[in-house]
Amino acid sequence: MKSILHASSSRPDHLIVTADDFGLAEEINEAVELAHRRGILSAASFMVAGPAAADAVTRAKRLPKLRVGLHLVLVEEKPVLPPEQIAGLVDSSGRMRCDHVRLAFELAGSSQLRSRLRREIEAQFAAYLATGLRLDHVDVHKHYHLHPVVAREVVAAARRYGAPAVRIPVEPVSVIRRVEKRGVAAASLAFACWAGLLRPLVHHARLLAPDAVFGLAWSGEFTTNRLLGLLPKLPRGVVEIYMHPATKDHFRGSASRYRYSEELAALCAAEIVAELKRSGRKPIGYSDLARAPQHA
Repeated sequence: MKSILHASSSRPDHLIVTADDFGLAEEINEAVELAHRRGILSAASFMVAGPAAADAVTRAKRLPKLRVGLHLVLVEEKPVLPPEQIAGLVDSSGRMRCDHVRLAFELAGSSQLRSRLRREIEAQFAAYLATGLRLDHVDVHKHYHLHPVVAREVVAAARRYGAPAVRIPVEPVSVIRRVEKRGVAAASLAFACWAGLLRPLVHHARLLAPDAVFGLAWSGEFTTNRLLGLLPKLPRGVVEIYMHPATKDHFRGSASRYRYSEELAALCAAEIVAELKRSGRKPIGYSDLARAPQHA
């Protein structure tokens, strides 16, 4: 299998449109189904320990063309393993820690903590495979696999469990500026730097990865106008757009500033569907690329 690394005009263009946090809430699950049936959504990233995980699996099994992957949760949300088995990775409530920077330093300095992280990653992969769903890809909540220690564990597990692709969150700032004049957030620059270190690791493991990803600058605010402005300006190669649709803006587990319902509306908008048809890019999944002859 050949890794997709640097875009070139000689390779066919492909688009993957993903909904993150599948399984976190039924409002998200319902939006995934609606956006896949009526709009341009082609993939979803599944939280195996999410409160609505069982509902997500039920929906995914009646959507055979929806490509589903694992949304690894290593910060902020509920783990798969009992908290006592992964002490140091969870807070007093039993949820994965929210202090990302401190955790990053502790992971770098503690082999015991890294071992517990490895066990939780393994448990989430195993829980995914137990659903019977095909594993299309792997990505990580809050992109925490940009941490080099986490990256090594995620990529190794992806290889062991047969995941064909890992998301590398590199968002071309020049394209965002062509759609909407805005400054470059420090976080975006940091992401680009760390992602540059992740790419060789994914390449060496012979896993697929996108040439460009869109969803960082407009996370939770990917409106119809922004998506409509982006589609004609997509770079060449393999591009992933990830979004956060839901049928409501406020539900258990929702983020305060996210405009979930607007993102759902964008994915289903008639003008978006029409623009995508004009572009000639049909949204697919990473597993479709893995099966394609040009990537064998």
